[in-house]
Amino acid sequence: MTAATRKKVAMQLPRAAEVANLEQRYSLELEALAPIADIVEVPSPTADAFAEGAADCDAVITSWGIRLDESVVSRLDKCVVIGLGSVGVDMVDVEAATEAGIVVTNTPDVFIEEVADHAMMLLLASIRRAKEQNILAAEGDWFKGRPQLNHVPRLMGRTLGLVSFGNVARCTAARAKAFGLNVIAYDPYVSELTIGDAGVEPVSWSELLARADYISVHSPHNEETHHSLNAGAFAQMKDGVVIVNTARGPIIKEDDLTEALLSGKVQAAGLDVLEKEPPDLGNPLLAMPNVIVTPHVASASTRMRPTARRRVGREVSLVLRGKWPMSCVNPTVLPKTPLERWQPYPMNRGPNR
Repeated sequence: MTAATRKKVAMQLPRAAEVANLEQRYSLELEALAPIADIVEVPSPTADAFAEGAADCDAVITSWGIRLDESVVSRLDKCVVIGLGSVGVDMVDVEAATEAGIVVTNTPDVFIEEVADHAMMLLLASIRRAKEQNILAAEGDWFKGRPQLNHVPRLMGRTLGLVSFGNVARCTAARAKAFGLNVIAYDPYVSELTIGDAGVEPVSWSELLARADYISVHSPHNEETHHSLNAGAFAQMKDGVVIVNTARGPIIKEDDLTEALLSGKVQAAGLDVLEKEPPDLGNPLLAMPNVIVTPHVASASTRMRPTARRRVGREVSLVLRGKWPMSCVNPTVLPKTPLERWQPYPMNRGPNR
């Protein structure tokens, strides 16, 4: 392939310079891309700067930094694909990309197990008041721990409600059932048969809020789910409910969650995501003894980053070679492109499916 026909892939931000050589720095993405494309690091101190630098690139790979909103997407004149090395797609205005005829891909099945493990960890630690127990032990209040847990019901027979029933939620359900939990799930985009086949009871939104002893959030963040767990939702829940969120922070209205925790409506919470990341150090959730906060690390493992980088390289490579990708966030755009359908396509239904 001549230099004139090679494609250009814009990387939004350079990685921490572990190695100086660009090809070595992006060696995992280049496993699929090297035969057809060159990677270009585009400075992105502002959205305008990135849009200008990436305007002549055929593809963009990103998961962090500047959000590719409509003002950026509309200026990506040559771009045919935006590849995200993540499950969530909130770093891209998918509607604007679809309008522009740009394929958006993600990596929805790369770190399912890790996030499910983390969700279970937060659930168990919140139920068993691990943070508070640690504080009591560290402060010498050794004999105050047991009286606190004497009021905590055992797990077996309690009900876990899953908000959404995508890949991570399904793995979480399997783990929860091993602990003897009854599992219910709300997802208007998954058939009742599919949910039932996993040994989980499909329920309505109001049923989930009313019946669940514990609630674990796994839905994507969009206009439909934004602040869906708010004061009105908390009011419908059981007293002493436990909330876990490993999806996206803005799904929960934090001010309302704080009030629910202070009132005792919510007994405890385990949060891997917050509305603002990193949070202000004055965020009251950080100081609450019955709230465990981890810094958006649920997907992290030795496998996660290398696998995600290889996968996003393959997705972008497929599109640049004229093929449909394996995981398309906006599949309605595919029939409008000259891309060739090369496999039975699963029609990915969304970023967290």
